[in-house]
Order: sequence, then structure tokens, then C-alpha cells
Amino acid sequence: MIRNLLVILTLVFFSSSFVTAQMPGMMGARNGGNGQNMNIGHFYGKAVDSKTGKGIEGVTVQLKGNKFDTVTKKMKEAILGTTITPANGDFGFDGLPVFGNFKLIMSSLGYKNLEKTITFGIKMPTDRSAGNMQQLLGMADKDLGNIKMEEDATNLGNVTVTSSSKPQFEMGIDRKIFNVDKNLMGSGQTATELMRNIPALNVDIDGNVTLRNAAPTLFIDGRPTTITLDQIPSDIIDRVELITNPSAKFDASGGNAGILNIVLKKNKKTGYNGGLRTGIDARGRVNLGGDINLRQNKINFTGSGSYNQRKSISEGITDRNNLLTTPSSIYNLQNSTNKGYFAFFRGGIDYFVDNRNTISVTANYNKGQFENEQTQKVDSTIKGSLSSYNNINTNSISNFENVGTQLSFKHNFQKNGHNISADYNYNNSKNNNESNIANRNYFLDGTAKGSPLLQRGLGNGNTINHTFQIDYENPFSDDTKFEAGARGAIRDFSNILDQYRMNNSTNVYELVPMISSRYKYTDQVYAAYTTYSFKVKKWSYQLGLRAESSNYNGTLLNSKGQDSANFKVTYPLSLFPSAFITYKINDKQDYQINYSRRVNRPNFFQLMPFPDYSDPQNINIGNAGLKPEFTNSFEMSWNNAYKKGSNFLATAFFKYSTNLITRYVYRDANALIPGDSAFFSTYINANEAFTYGLELTNKMPVTKWWEMTTSLNLFNSKINANVPGQENLSQEQLSWFAKLNNTFKVAKGISIQLSADYMAKTVLPPSTGGGGRGGGGGMMFGGGPQSGAQGYNLPRYGVDLAIRKDFTWKNGRTGVLTLSMNDIFRTQLFESYSQSNFFNQTSQRRRDPQILRLNFSYRFGKFDATLFKRKNTKADQNGGMDMMQQ
Repeated sequence: MIRNLLVILTLVFFSSSFVTAQMPGMMGARNGGNGQNMNIGHFYGKAVDSKTGKGIEGVTVQLKGNKFDTVTKKMKEAILGTTITPANGDFGFDGLPVFGNFKLIMSSLGYKNLEKTITFGIKMPTDRSAGNMQQLLGMADKDLGNIKMEEDATNLGNVTVTSSSKPQFEMGIDRKIFNVDKNLMGSGQTATELMRNIPALNVDIDGNVTLRNAAPTLFIDGRPTTITLDQIPSDIIDRVELITNPSAKFDASGGNAGILNIVLKKNKKTGYNGGLRTGIDARGRVNLGGDINLRQNKINFTGSGSYNQRKSISEGITDRNNLLTTPSSIYNLQNSTNKGYFAFFRGGIDYFVDNRNTISVTANYNKGQFENEQTQKVDSTIKGSLSSYNNINTNSISNFENVGTQLSFKHNFQKNGHNISADYNYNNSKNNNESNIANRNYFLDGTAKGSPLLQRGLGNGNTINHTFQIDYENPFSDDTKFEAGARGAIRDFSNILDQYRMNNSTNVYELVPMISSRYKYTDQVYAAYTTYSFKVKKWSYQLGLRAESSNYNGTLLNSKGQDSANFKVTYPLSLFPSAFITYKINDKQDYQINYSRRVNRPNFFQLMPFPDYSDPQNINIGNAGLKPEFTNSFEMSWNNAYKKGSNFLATAFFKYSTNLITRYVYRDANALIPGDSAFFSTYINANEAFTYGLELTNKMPVTKWWEMTTSLNLFNSKINANVPGQENLSQEQLSWFAKLNNTFKVAKGISIQLSADYMAKTVLPPSTGGGGRGGGGGMMFGGGPQSGAQGYNLPRYGVDLAIRKDFTWKNGRTGVLTLSMNDIFRTQLFESYSQSNFFNQTSQRRRDPQILRLNFSYRFGKFDATLFKRKNTKADQNGGMDMMQQ
């Protein structure tokens, strides 16, 4: 009776106000919030299978309608409610305005998405008698009936299958997103191979990834990691995010190349689903893997595991001319075989405490072992005459192990989008290695020249990362949002490398302290940030500010592990602003400009003023006078989805760096050999550096069966530096590279992917970023471009091919068979030239051309919301916003 009275009063109220009748939902604004009590509309219905007519459990039902925005004073579409159907398929929404149109959206695993417009159908009668008002009473309580949903065999069981609707790349407010689940070339390999097909990224022969000619910081699921790209199976990667100009929310430290964020697959669909995969390559190396997801009520479990065998064969030539008082040259012919395995395991549990609180725990473990056999023939020439040659055999074995975990908590406040989250990340990486080197010198007639030089190296290292982070997000309105957070990161690093040399008299390996090294350091970074986002018509703004400081504590250890020298550097608090401005031209186009300031602080190795003799021909020494390198970055981007299935993205960028940390080489007395000299490699601050370029990416369907993605990157780098005792150096190189990816659907379930890339002549990167001691020299005679020298990489190109066959069985399970070959024309030859005042050097290397790989993956899944259910509760029927927007 009370409900009927409220309906009649509401209808009378609406009929008395023309403005309210035209703007449903505005009553709350007119009546100070009490208008919510006047919204008494009620929709209800039932989701049923179109074939069986039975109710469907677990359907996500969302209702959208117009809502008055108090900031813009305009009506905007908003989500009015979301629910999940129980076992009988029933759903309902209460407290709705009775005028206007609504949009009902329904989705479920294994069914086609459904969207329809609904209305109460109420119009104000001209005759407002009690009889007519009573007639309208029943219209505010509307039964939508049985809504039939059709099965979709392509939407069963797993994130990979349902992701077919994802665009290949997307542009967020501060990142570019590349969905890689359909990439064929990466199947059964590592993340390194997958990166070769990402526009804007370059991957060299050793798997080092560069972005705009610098090394990006690697994140996994938005957090720093000690795992490397070659330790991540490609099959568990969902998408790759390039954050080329990070906002204030991200670390300001880490160089000027941005962030490469690897997002791993994680499914939260109700029921269970998973997959198995296996593969083999032409060298008999196998890969195995599987994943499983279980979701019921408040628990979601995800687990995955991979085992990959690897065998890599490379060959190279290095030709070096020493420009000394007595000219000499070294010609080095190398052959190397590296084989081994790595395994990766990952698991996670999400506990949905209630609709507003979620606790998550994830953990990963990976382990690997690799054996390397290398042979070198080195011809030595003095004054143009061949004098002798060396045969160098190297056998080494290395092991690595990584353990990581993340504990996170998220609380959603009553207002949609208002939340606070906190997490703790732990990563522990260990490695050990043993190398045995036999260096035998011969006269030209093949007779031995002296006793062989036998060396042994024993090393181990350990890196532990602790990261604490808290983030707060509050949308003041539909068009404004405030974010703030704090972060602390602590990294403990230790390394031991003991070098031994055989005593030919006693046949015993003796420790050589001069070329051994032992050290440890602690790196601490503390930061806080805030951002404010708002919209004004078609303009969106995000303004941010970050405060950050850091310090290093380093220690050199003696052979007994005791402290022998300490080194400490503390950097004061610095401020790092960021700004992002986006203009939405229309539904298909948007334009963005952004700015950020970043810092690259010298690390322990670059600062430590003690020589490292572990490579006697390329001695490294730090520079305690190094200053932090600051970079101001600007970007302009235009994104245009100009037709269905097509997308064009253009980005222009400019970077200006002061005190750029770069390397240079000088020659000085060699303490190992009295009266001799050696090359010393150290770091200096360049005066300034400029980098600018243009990135173009286009995806388009050429025909119904041919889809093509092209990318072109043009960039220029210029470095100006004052080198002690030398003239001012200036290095500049305009370069470009292009990538082409074609997908041909040649028949039902059969597709072909043809990929190609071309890299023009490029300047050598100015700095390695300080990942460790040593340069690009290898052991005694080098094997790549010499760090600290000026030089360039020569042009190269390659073509990859893959064929894919999709299988779909009657039970909805799917399979994919992929046959692929990389570098099908054997053209990927990595060549470089480097020079300094003391030498010039050319090198060329080739690794693993024309490797045929066969991979098969099998997906299964069942929507079964009663998998672990013991009873139905009202809480189970209304899963909450966080549970269904995953």
C-alpha cells in the first residue's frame, strides 16, 4: 500500500514539472538528495538458454541510464546497477526513475553478449484522474520476461579465446597497449622473441631490448622485478604496455627510456578453465606448459607452469686494430653453443572478502641452468705481419633461481571508483656460475708458444628487492579524479667473482686477487606522488607531481668476505612534475600531448672509484664525481580509428638530457703487468644530449582475409661531451627502422602470419644503463661493439613466417597448432663499427637463423558456478562490482 502511494505521488510530482519530465533523475539535485526516495521503478527478468529455456547462472547483468552531473549541469550516461544471476537466472533492479530509456547489457562465459534498450513506457496522461494514475501504477513494476541468450562456441573457457575482440593496440592516457595473445611467432618461446614484433622496440642479437635507443625499465604486472625477459615464457603474457613517458605515479628514476610493463594472463571467470601446450623445435628442444583457473563465490585461484629447453648456436667475427706506438691487430673468429632449460611456475589466490574488499596473494618461482661451449681462433698481427695465433676454449655452466611474491589488499568505498590499495612485493634472485678457459698460443708452424694459460672463474650473486606501495583514488565526480600514493623500494645486491690461474709447476689453480672481485651494496628509493585529473568538454587533463630521493651504500669485500672499503652516496629530495592533455576530436579520434621530468642517478658500479681487473684487456673503473642525469621528455600523439578494424597512431617525441651518463675509454698503466699499459673504461657526464623522433603505426584490413600492421620509427640522437684531455666530442646519427606484420586468413581456421623488420644504420647507445660491471668486450679479445667508443650499428633486416590452424570441437574446447620459422632468408646479421683514439673495431654476429618450431595448445573450460558450492546465499547472487569487472 505504501509503495502504491509513493508511485502515485511520484507521477503527480513528475507531471507538475516540465523540467523534471524532460530530465529524469534530476530530482536528487532539486531536492537536496531526498529525490532518491522518489525513484521507485523496478525492472526484473530472467536470463535463459535460447535452446533449453533453462535459467543461466552467473550472467553479468548491467543497467545503464541517464544521470544528472552536478558539475556540468548536464545529463550523462552512467551505470545504475550491476548484478550476477543466481542458479535460476533471475535478476532485478530497484529504485529506478520511471521516465526515460535504459540500456540492459548481459554477458556470460559461453554465451553471446546481449544488449537491448528498455523503458517503463510511462507517459503522462492528459487526464490525471485517480483511475488513470492507478493504471500507471503497474507500469513502474515491469517484468522483462525470459531473455534468451545464445551459445557462443568461440567464447568458451579462457581469456585467450575471448580476447579476439581486443584491438591489436590501444592508447591509454599514459601508455600504449599491445595485445599479443594472437601473435604466432612468440608461441613456445620467451618474452624476448615476443618483443621483436612490438612496434617501437628493438631487440639485438643478445636479447637486449631498447626503446628509442635506450634500455627501458622492466615491470611485471605494474611492479619492478628481478626476472629478465628471457626467463618469462611468452605463452603466459596477455599484453605489453609501453609507458614511454611515465607520469608522476611511476618511478622517476631508471633512465629516460620509459617502462616496459609485461602483463601476465589472469582469468577470473566463474567456473573452471585452463589449457595445456607443448612444442618442439628443429634442434629437438621441447617446451611444455599448462594453466588452470578456478573461480567460485569468494575465491579465485590461478596457476600456471612452463618448462622450456633451449639450444642456441652463434658465430661471430671481430677485427680490431690497435692504434698504438707499435700498431697491431687482432682477428677473432668465434663459435658458441649454449644449451639448457628454464622452468617457470606461478600461482595466485584472490579472496573477495565482500563486495568492497579483496585480498590477493601471488607467487612465482623460476629456475634454469645453461651450459656454454665457445671456441675462438685469434690471429695476432704486429706491424702488418702475422706473428702468432691463439686457440681459446671456454666451457661454462650457470644456474639461476628466482622467488617472488606479492601480497595486496584493495578496498572499494561506496562511491564507484573510490578505492585504496596497498601491496608488498618481494623478489629474490640467485645465480652461480663456473667457467674454465684454456688459452693456447702457437707459432705459425703450429708449434706451441709457451705454456697454455688455464683460468677458472667461480662466481655467485644475489639480488633481493622489497617494494612497499600504497595508492589512493577518489573520483570527485564523473569528470574529476584525485590520486595519491607513496612507495618505498629497497634492493640488496651482492656479487662474488673469484678468478683462478693454473700454476704450471704445481698443476694447482691459485686465486688471483687482482682480477677477482667481491662487493655488495644497498640501494634505497623513497617517493610520494599526487595526480589530479579532470575533464572540460572534449578536453581531459592529468597533472601530477612526484617527490623522490635515494641513496647507495656500497662495500668492497676481501677474500674472506670482510669489509675492505666502503662507499656511500646520498641524493637529496627532487621534484618531478608531469602533465597529460588529451583532446577527444570525436568518437574515433583523439589527440594528446604530455610532459614529464625523469632522473637517472649513477649506480654503485658507475660511482665506485676502484678498478676492476676481471677483464685484463678492458679494465673498468667508476667515477665518484658523476652527477645525476636529468631528462625532460615531451610527446604528441594522434590516434585515429578511421574505419572499422583500422587504427592509426602517430607519436612525435623530444627529449633533452643534461649531464648524460656515458662511457669513454682511455689508456693508462696496467698494474697487472709492470711496464705495460691497458684500456680503462669509465663514466663521464656529457654536456647534453638531444633525442627526437616520430613513430607511426597503422593497422588495417586490406581485404576480408588480409590484415596488415605497419610501423615506422624515425629518430635522431645527438650527444655533446667534454672528455678530459681530449677535444670536445659530438656524435649524431639520424636513423630509422620499420616493421611489417601481415595476417592472412587463407581458409576456415587457417591463418598465416608474415613478419618483417628493417633496421637502418644507428648510433651506438650512449650508455648501458649500468646493469653491472664491464663493457661490451667479452673476455680478453672482445666480441661486440666496444663500450665507451663512438660508433654505429650497420643496417640489418629479417623475415619470419608462421602458420596457424584453429580447432573447435563440439564440446566447445579449442586447440591451436602453430608452425613457425624465424629469419627464413638467413639475413639477420648484426654488424657494428666502433672507434676511439686508441683503436677501431668491426664485429659481426649471427645467432639461430632458420629455426623451425611446432607448437600445439589446447584450451578447456566449463562454466560451472556450483563447482565448489555448498549453499546459495544472497551474497553469492550479488557478486559486487569488483568481481565482475575483471
